[in-house]
Amino acid sequence: MITLLATIFVFGLLVFVHELGHFLAAKATGMKVEEFAIGFGPVLYQQRDGETLYSLRLIPLGGFNKIEGMSEEEATDERSFANKPILARMFVIAAGSAMNFILPILLLFVVFMSSGYEKPLEQPIIGKVVQNAPAAQAGLQAGDKVIRINEKSINSWQELVLSLNTNPSNKSLEFTVVSQGQERTVKLLPKYDEKSRRNLIGIMQATELIKPGIGEAAVMSVERTYKVAIGMVDGLFSMLRGKTEAELAGPIGVAQMAGDIARLGIIPLLTFAALLSINLGVINLLPIPVLDGGHLVNLLIEAVRGKALSGKVLYITQMIGFAILMAIMLLATSKDIGKFNIFG
Repeated sequence: MITLLATIFVFGLLVFVHELGHFLAAKATGMKVEEFAIGFGPVLYQQRDGETLYSLRLIPLGGFNKIEGMSEEEATDERSFANKPILARMFVIAAGSAMNFILPILLLFVVFMSSGYEKPLEQPIIGKVVQNAPAAQAGLQAGDKVIRINEKSINSWQELVLSLNTNPSNKSLEFTVVSQGQERTVKLLPKYDEKSRRNLIGIMQATELIKPGIGEAAVMSVERTYKVAIGMVDGLFSMLRGKTEAELAGPIGVAQMAGDIARLGIIPLLTFAALLSINLGVINLLPIPVLDGGHLVNLLIEAVRGKALSGKVLYITQMIGFAILMAIMLLATSKDIGKFNIFG
């Protein structure tokens, strides 16, 4: 039940906000919006306000809005999507993804204001020890302060990391720590990680909880959203160049993660929704037909050519884009099935 509710909340919120962006932009540019719906499937409730029909539908996973002239090849109404200037149409198309970047700013602001954030300590204090890692096997514990590695004094976490990574991978190290007021020395052999190309012993940096003010929380929300978005773009390019392995999660995987995170509390779930919203915003701007990015490319081509692409060309590109998305979805779903073993 928790997984179901968390999935409805996350998917519903993200898709609803995305469609709301298209809706508000269409209204702002004077387009005729025939229907704005929350959810899909059979209608539970509907009410007309002016020219727009607002409806609540049975399946609470997102929503849609029907803008006149957006799906028809020809549109006679001057307020239809097809008859509006290119800039107005681009604004409407981009507004959906824009809302997926605004939403995480708001969510992260709530997170920072309600629970604060963890700031890494500069001191060489161990915050967490990974089970069965070299540090744990040697007896290091959370709260231990590292004061020496071999004969070298350690005064900061950066010095600790530097000493660890400059050590030959096959050579043991002597860690001198202060634990509960007592000084002791342990010996351990780091593990060299081929993927990150560094020595690992299984410790994490200690942190302190910071409660930001309104201004600081607002700035941090924008900065964090920007950094995550840039990180996702870099990751996509890295995957396309074959430098990193593609990590895909389909609806099953996302639903499972939503349920697991929801069990940790509302704040982790809001953080997860924020990260997923950024991901949706980035993916939707990819220049793939059927996605918003593909529509923007079509409008740019129309601006250069002075006329829209023919219906036949648009149909072919849409089918190609749909095939690409289906292939990705099937691959992600097959990985989900294997990972979560949903059939037993």
